Amino acid sequence: MIFAGVARIGNEPEVRYTKNGDPVVELNLAYNYGRRGDDGKKPTQWMYGSLWGKRAEVLLPYLNKGNQIFVQVQDLHVHEYEKKDGTKGVALRGRIGELELLAGRPEQKPSEHEKAKANGFQPEFDDDLPF
Repeated sequence: MIFAGVARIGNEPEVRYTKNGDPVVELNLAYNYGRRGDDGKKPTQWMYGSLWGKRAEVLLPYLNKGNQIFVQVQDLHVHEYEKKDGTKGVALRGRIGELELLAGRPEQKPSEHEKAKANGFQPEFDDDLPF
């Protein structure tokens, strides 16, 4: 099953690594669908999408909670798990195939280079290079 549509990122994503060292970013995605209810809001479907490989690391600085994205989630399936209170929970999970950032330029998280400069470290190269 494949889902494709506009969703919002519902959490601050973090990268983790597999035993082989491959990066994985998991996104909690909120997708609004259907007609507005009496409260004026559309129903929301939550799902988890995982982004793998180098692409996950490259996109991570641009993926912030609340950002709107177009996403295609492949291999969408129902995942059963045990909640903290011992009851059974279910969640939609899949692997992100396509991802496009929407709504203008996203706020970018500072890179390691920018963090180092902010802490007084000066790199050995000029930031004004034309390339």
